[in-house]
Amino acid sequence: MSSTDDPTVPVLFEDPSLLIVRKPSGMPVLPDQSGDRDLLTILRDGRNEPGLELPHRIDRPVSGVVLLARNASVNSAMNDLFRERLVIKHYRAIVEGCLPEGEQEWKLDNALRHDTKSRRAIVIRDPSPTDEMLRITVRRLAQGDRYALVGITPLGGAFHQIRAQLAAWGHVIKGDVKYGARRGEKDRSIALHAHALRFTHPVLDVPIFVEADQPSSPIWLALSSMTAGGAVRS
Repeated sequence: MSSTDDPTVPVLFEDPSLLIVRKPSGMPVLPDQSGDRDLLTILRDGRNEPGLELPHRIDRPVSGVVLLARNASVNSAMNDLFRERLVIKHYRAIVEGCLPEGEQEWKLDNALRHDTKSRRAIVIRDPSPTDEMLRITVRRLAQGDRYALVGITPLGGAFHQIRAQLAAWGHVIKGDVKYGARRGEKDRSIALHAHALRFTHPVLDVPIFVEADQPSSPIWLALSSMTAGGAVRS
């Protein structure tokens, strides 16, 4: 980490083309009406890199991996990779309730619409043949009395896709009151973590895999300790 880096935004990977960091929950990735410090401004100012761009974003209450491009051509190339679904995104979440017995993995398919008034993604209960079906794959990692730790791989990246699809399945993310969680967190975070990205480097044409440590709050640590040897595999 260079002396100009913000200690709240650890650098996970960097080279002349890309900068990949771990965003803390509660920090917006772009300037918004709150006026709070945002990830892009912190990095542009702190590193004196006004050309940094964001081909990849995660929600304000979510922690984890965020990728930035260091110039316009790399930003365009990364946007193409994301649009063509050639970037594999792995998430972890703590969800309410007990997962169905007997299975370890589920594929959830839903059509969604973006309700701009409520700023929510709404599951379309009776989709038409023209509605795009979105998929997330959910893996059981650990089950507690009231909460479960899951790994999630989305296909695509629609607005609030993971949050809406898990809630529609009956297992809302802990703290996500927007989608029906029983109670929120004091810091307004939700228990969703962007754990890793896997893709082919747009300039060097080599495989890249970057992961960010999950949150260290007691419930994350407790559920992680329930897996084999305390290790959590995506």
